[in-house]
Amino acid sequence: MADTRLIQSRYRLLELIGRGGMGEVWRARDESLGRQVAVKCLKPLGPQHDQAFTRVLRERFRREARVAASLQHRGVTVVHDFGEHDGVLYLVMELLDGQNLSQLLEENEQHPLPVDHVVDIAEQVADALGYTHRQGIVHRDLKPANIMRLTDGTVKICDFGIARLGRDIGMSSRLTTTGIAMGTPHYMSPEQISGKEVDHRSDLYSLGCVLYEIATGVPPFDQEDAWGVLVGHRDTPPRPPRTHRAELPRFLDRVVLDLLAKTPDERPADAGDLRRRIVLGRSGEQPVPGPLTFDTGVAREAALPAWTRTMTPGRRAASPARRGAGPLGPEAGLTGRWTAARAHGEPGPVTTEPTTEPEEGEGGTGAVGVALGRTGRAEEALRAFGQAAAGRARTLGPDHPETLAAREETANALGQLGRHTEAHQVYEALLAVHERTLGPDHPDTLRCRHNLAYNLGRLGRPEEAWRAAREVAEARARLLGPLHPDTLATRCEAAHALGALGRHAEALETYQDVAHARASALGDDHPDTFAARYETGISLGRLGRHAEALELYRSLVEDRTRTAGAADPETLRARHGLGVNLGRMGRWEEALSQARQVCALRERTLGPDHPDTVVSRREVAVGLGWLGRWDDALVAYRQVAEAHSRALGPGHPRTLAARNDEAHCLERLGRSPEAAELHRSLAAHRARNAAPPG
Repeated sequence: MADTRLIQSRYRLLELIGRGGMGEVWRARDESLGRQVAVKCLKPLGPQHDQAFTRVLRERFRREARVAASLQHRGVTVVHDFGEHDGVLYLVMELLDGQNLSQLLEENEQHPLPVDHVVDIAEQVADALGYTHRQGIVHRDLKPANIMRLTDGTVKICDFGIARLGRDIGMSSRLTTTGIAMGTPHYMSPEQISGKEVDHRSDLYSLGCVLYEIATGVPPFDQEDAWGVLVGHRDTPPRPPRTHRAELPRFLDRVVLDLLAKTPDERPADAGDLRRRIVLGRSGEQPVPGPLTFDTGVAREAALPAWTRTMTPGRRAASPARRGAGPLGPEAGLTGRWTAARAHGEPGPVTTEPTTEPEEGEGGTGAVGVALGRTGRAEEALRAFGQAAAGRARTLGPDHPETLAAREETANALGQLGRHTEAHQVYEALLAVHERTLGPDHPDTLRCRHNLAYNLGRLGRPEEAWRAAREVAEARARLLGPLHPDTLATRCEAAHALGALGRHAEALETYQDVAHARASALGDDHPDTFAARYETGISLGRLGRHAEALELYRSLVEDRTRTAGAADPETLRARHGLGVNLGRMGRWEEALSQARQVCALRERTLGPDHPDTVVSRREVAVGLGWLGRWDDALVAYRQVAEAHSRALGPGHPRTLAARNDEAHCLERLGRSPEAAELHRSLAAHRARNAAPPG
């Protein structure tokens, strides 16, 4: 069907925008009406598939079309058409301009969503569920990936593939007795898990799981295996959301806990009741409190249904998939990009933890600062955050959370600019305020302490950095658990400090532990898992275990290429590490070839003066020198020095180091007078830099 690009002489497929295990979603044009639509296609299954499975799957797809087409509500995706073309079932829907909640968490760098967004999403989903339930329809697979938030703020429920029509129970039974997944474990109600009949209150439980995750960054039951997740839903009272995130309003904490009651009777009576409680809570009035007791009377030894035995955990809202490559799967948790690529002096992304993205205020300077920071314009971002902090201090007060958030972003921007002494002063002042107003174990306090530890490392104080990171990691493990992404992020920072202290064996052990934990919690292909594997390779190299490092980097290059493409900066970073270890093993022809390829790709995609490109050019120069090609090495070292001089200034340590390499080349070429003159110039630069200010 994709070959013809035209369905029923009407719907022209234009662009693949999503792919799942059983189907694809395309952006298409309705040639008859001249409008853009989304077309969902059920992939044809070959004869190797069980025919009963195929029949049920096709029936479920038809059912989704029939259910969705019967719904007319602002909060439900509109279905325009349904049919079959060349043996392929298709569903034509409105084309939505927005992101599902999984993607929003990914976009937010795996931090929980802003509180006002969580409350607004809760109210809109409650309104839409109230409507669908009044039509006698239970969704039964409510999860972040099935809830869209459009660019105008509208929230819509999608994918009614396993919905139950109240008037069609017979069909519902046939669709669930096959053992085909009846939902996603992280969001399934206890009665769904136990194989009991479900009603609208099962959707309310699933909504509670969704709200819990977007408000805290983690699902209510986040065990590593499906069995543990299912038993958690059935038997374990959830931790209140406010224990993860203290700034959540108390009414929201109460609402979510009530939704997660073990028995349906203890949950809100219906979605309308839920929406009324949210509206009252938003207005500042206190909703009528519901019960906070949980029915754990189901015997722990009671067997779960047989179909749970082979069920995988499914996908949380946090996704290892990169944006733009189809639908996102499980997303990680509260953290963003944690570990920097630090191999062999190669610069990587800053690993300070971002604050909650500031809202617009004082002329929108906070939001402007975020945008500038994301595009690498750190100087302008610093000015914008400084203005935001000053304005918020005037209007909100110096200790207001929004003021502190802007000040913390100021410190982050200072760090990006290499002004670590100033950043340290800001972090220390912020930490004092956080400890005084929030306490030592509040998430904001711990984030500030993490950033302080990171900055200590950049100030060349690795012993202090290690102690600080170790203390934060211990506190986070105690509060969030040893496998929480924030805990693992700080363990990476501790490992980096251990490496700076020369304790490479301990650093290696920590990175290996973190890589294994992230693979279990986030998936093998998650960027954070890849980052920990990269750091593992660095530690192996520093311990002289170059053959192991080489094999690790080979596999990492393959995985990065498969998930992100050959020209992705992180793929090239892994190739750089591979080339360095080839050189350390004396395989200089291969190392030089690898360095040249990486340098050319980086120059084309990042630019000639990008730090990564300059690092690769230096690696080319090193390879040329080891092969005795000193004339060519001299040219490459001069290019490195000139790039550093343009970007950092003629007296910067990196520029001086590159000039020193240039002098070494001159000596090897027998051009001693030129080398001596260059050494004198470098000594004068160092003397000026070392002189105290007048």
